[in-house]
This record gives sequence, structure tokens and C-alpha cells, in this order.
Amino acid sequence: MLFGVFFIGISSTEAQEKTSLTLDEAVKLAWEKSNEVTLANTKVNTKKYELQSVKNNQYPDLKVSGQYQRLGKASIDLHNDEASSESMASPDRAMLGMANLSLPIFSGFKIQSSIDTYESLYEAETANAAKTKEDVALRVITYYTALYKAQKTLDLLNENQKQAKQRVTDFTELEKNGIIPRNDLLKAQLMVSKTQLSIDEANNNINNINFYLTTLLKLEPSVKLQVNEQDFFNLKTSNAPTSDALALENRKDLEAVRLQSKASEANIRVAKAGYYPTLALLGGYTAFDLKDFITVKYAMNFGVGLSYDLSGILKNNSHVKEAESKALEVKNSEALLTDRIKVEVQKSIEDYDLAINQSVVYDEALQQASENYRLVKDKFDNGLSDTNDLVEADVEHLSAKINTALSKATIIQKYYELLSVSGQLSQSFNLSKI
Repeated sequence: MLFGVFFIGISSTEAQEKTSLTLDEAVKLAWEKSNEVTLANTKVNTKKYELQSVKNNQYPDLKVSGQYQRLGKASIDLHNDEASSESMASPDRAMLGMANLSLPIFSGFKIQSSIDTYESLYEAETANAAKTKEDVALRVITYYTALYKAQKTLDLLNENQKQAKQRVTDFTELEKNGIIPRNDLLKAQLMVSKTQLSIDEANNNINNINFYLTTLLKLEPSVKLQVNEQDFFNLKTSNAPTSDALALENRKDLEAVRLQSKASEANIRVAKAGYYPTLALLGGYTAFDLKDFITVKYAMNFGVGLSYDLSGILKNNSHVKEAESKALEVKNSEALLTDRIKVEVQKSIEDYDLAINQSVVYDEALQQASENYRLVKDKFDNGLSDTNDLVEADVEHLSAKINTALSKATIIQKYYELLSVSGQLSQSFNLSKI
């Protein structure tokens, strides 16, 4: 009884360490906690603040200053015959207060062009953040699928191992009774050993993939994840993209490059602003008090200020050329990315179709391998087939079962990869709810 209670306690502890996690939950957890998404969101906020800082340039500048000074004994000579310096007061303190207002009226369209530039850069960074989320989601899908494949392989190997061990038990009795030669028993035992090696390798794969996934999801490394098999059988893949039209319209990285191109065009206008003068509305107020000597109040001024950097007209040409060259770089980058996207989409379509076709073949192969194993076992039981044939049929049957099970997961993986290269992956996980 004590042993039974102890065993139940261990089983309960192991069960608690198993955490069932659906693919949808895993993706959303990665979006919430992964370092890549956090960094991407931080970059978006940085661009937002940069945009607000540039927008502030269109508002007036108001500066207020004041001074208070203690003065030593001053000798004052007004060079006036009617006044004697000896009768003049010697002030010992001075106070000065000033307020200046400057409102830009015209700056060669530099302010508005700068705002346009940073608005496009902010939108581009937002698109980059969305692309980062899609990349993180695809990594989760890759790990999740790999974990499913490893766990499914382990289940099938364990099931086959039970049969192999039972065969060893049966062959042992047959060998004792002289019905089969010892060589047949050794072949059955060798099958158990080989299967055990495969089981150990599958366990190693599960542990590694589990660690990768828990690290990405910011979970404790001790957590053992159990994938939800229904994610691979309830997903409808009938709406898989069949061309690159959606990708060229929805890819976030392409959208980011297009917005960067828009920003570079606005930056050219910023550079060309150096060819124009600047005009500003000016205003000010001054108050001054030199004790016992002079007091100035309500000294207000207003007017218009004009500035024109004549030497800049010649120097600014290099800035314009630089901006135009950068804009051309972005255009070329957009063309290269467009070609790459077309290649990625075509490859993903082919890979997805291949996965579907292979799954059909694996289903047929499983039926054939099952029937072959049944026939060979019947022959073996009737003494019409040897151990080599039985073991070979068993291996082929196991391989067919593993290939069939894994092919279903491969279809889902290739489907999500196709959605990713088409810019549709985030929508499939309801990004708007994050």
C-alpha cells in the first residue's frame, strides 16, 4: 500500500509538470512576452516620440530670461558740462527681464516635409513591428510542429517497443522448446535494442525542442509542454493562397520599405529647403532697472525676421544629391524585396502542394505496409516465412505509421509558412485581440 501511494504521488507530480498548450495560445503568449516583440514595440514608441518632437517645430518658440546683478562702486562720467559726476548716484544693483517670441512663417517647406518624413518612418516602424510578430509566430509554429512530431514519434516507438518485447518473450519460449533457432531470438532482441535507441533519440529531441519553445515563451525550463493534436486535424486549409498577389499587397516588410521610400522622397524636399530663405514673426518684451539711475518698463517690440544663407545655395546641392541617392537606394531595395517575395511565395506553394501529395502517398503506403505485415505474420505463424521477413515487415510498418502521422503535421506547417510569406499569418491568429 505504501508503495502504491508513493507511486501515485510520483505520477501526480509528473502529470502536474505536463502543460497542455494549443498552438493559438502559444503564439499569443509569444506575442506578449518575447524579447523580439518587446523590442519592436519599443522602436515604434521611439519613432512616435521622434515624430512628436518634429511636429513641435511648427509651434512658436517662447523664451523668458532674467538677471539680477550686484554692482560695485561705479564712477559715472556723462561728459556733460551741466552735470557733475559727483552729484550722480552710484547704483549698486541691476535687474533685467526679457521675453522673446518667434513664430516660423516660412522655412522653405522644411518643417512640413520633416513632419511627412517622420510620419512615414513611424508607419514603417509599425509595419516592421507587425512583421516581427509574424516572424515570432512562425518560429513558435516551427517549434510546436517539431515538438508534435517528436512526441508522436515517441508514442509510436513505445507502442512498437511493447510488441517487440512481447515478440522476444514469445521467441524465448519457442527457442527453449527448440521450435526456432537461437539466431531468430537474437534478431528479435536486436530489434528491441534498435527501437530503444530510436526512443532515446526521440526523448532527446523532445527535451531540446521543449527547451527552445519554453525559452521563447518565457516559461520555466522545467515545464513540460504537451501539444494539442487537434490543432493538426481541425484546421481548415482550403483558403491557402495560390499566387503572390496577396503577398505583394499584405507583406509588412514590403509595406515598410514602401513607407521608407515615401519618407526618403519627403527627405529630398527637406534638403531642398536650404535653397529658400526663412521668415519668422518676432516679438519681445523687456524690463530693466538700474537702481537710482534708470528704470525701463513695457518695452515691447514686434516685427518680421528674414534669414537667407547665400553660401548655402551652393553648399546645399550636395545634401540634395545625397538625399536623392538614398531615395534611389530604397527604390532598388523595394524592387529586390519584391522579387524575393515572389520566389518565396512560389516555393511555399510548391512545398505545400508537395506535402499534400506526399500525405496521400504515405496513407497508401501505410495501408500497404499494414497488409504486408499481416500477411507476413500469418506466414511466419504457419512456418512459411522466416524471422528476417517478419522483422523487415515490422520495420516497414512502423516507418509507414510514423511517416503518415508526421505528414499531417507537415501539411499544417507548410500551410502556415505559406500564410507567412503571403502576409496572412497574423490574421489567422486574430492579431487585433493582442
